[in-house]
Amino acid sequence: MSTTYDFTGRVALITGSSSGIGAATALLLAKSGANVVITGRIAENVNKICKECTEVSPKGLKALPVVADVTKEEDVDRLLDTTIKTFGKLDILVNNAGMGSRAPITDADYIPKLKAVFDTNLNSVIYLTHKSIQYLEKTKGNIINISSIVGIQSSKDVSAYCMSKAALDMFTKCMAVELGPKRIRVNSVNPGSVRTNIIRNVPLSAEQFKVIRENISGKYPVGRVGEGQDIANAVAYLAGDHASFVTGTILVADGGHLAANVNLH
Repeated sequence: MSTTYDFTGRVALITGSSSGIGAATALLLAKSGANVVITGRIAENVNKICKECTEVSPKGLKALPVVADVTKEEDVDRLLDTTIKTFGKLDILVNNAGMGSRAPITDADYIPKLKAVFDTNLNSVIYLTHKSIQYLEKTKGNIINISSIVGIQSSKDVSAYCMSKAALDMFTKCMAVELGPKRIRVNSVNPGSVRTNIIRNVPLSAEQFKVIRENISGKYPVGRVGEGQDIANAVAYLAGDHASFVTGTILVADGGHLAANVNLH
């Protein structure tokens, strides 16, 4: 069964959209008629996804490329200013940019790793959200934060990542309450293991990744790990009109991971 969405006339800004879940989300929104803003730190990757978004757009709408580091406030300001100057508004903000770090608390570099994770996974989201509210209020838009099931279930040696995502989930709920009167909806999507981000979060060789993926797939009730498209579909649902009564929700998309209490470590 195929699901279609209609985001004609809407402007979507997706951080971390030059690869992985962010790219899959941008492509789905572009295919559904939205004007999309693609951002990431590597120009080549940003331009590649922009081209793909333009190709799948029903009306050939050109995606807007903005090379930026979301941990730098001046880059975020430029990202948002460029979006508004180009499209005149903002309807959908997807806070997807994130990073992982595997380190026990006894690691000599734990504190700098912790700070780096929080700067990317939480502080950058707070800052961009803060700056975007004035535009989202005008469009009665919505915000979707990409979190993780480890914000709900703890995991060994990734405490920095777990804590950053738990904090992001609480930020989602607080903003849903705070911004509801402005008619801005705020939700979170919490993926389980997704093929596009396992390597990003844990340094692995191709062979190690293959073995772990096969092992993980067998533990999931649905018999596989997630794909970027799975998460993109969840984002599209929350961003659309069918979810107009949904806010403050932590939408878990994990193939049954939490329900089965799967231990992947």
